[in-house]
Amino acid sequence: MNTKSANRTAPAETPVTKRPRGFAAMDPATQRRIASEGGRASHQSGRGHRFTSEEARAAGRKGGQASRGRGTQGTAAE
Repeated sequence: MNTKSANRTAPAETPVTKRPRGFAAMDPATQRRIASEGGRASHQSGRGHRFTSEEARAAGRKGGQASRGRGTQGTAAE
């Protein structure tokens, strides 16, 4: 008999509750405050970017095109 497998407890016997960590553990107001500080800092350093409406449209089109191809992966297209 394998003693290693006999000593293990089944996951159903000892439920493990996962607790939120990081941003998930914070209330929404604190999340928004921290995120906005990061946004302000990036714009002040010159690394921030504001999309024009045309850039946003192009990004949306590109994302839509990429997502349409999914679901056919792993199938033969012959």
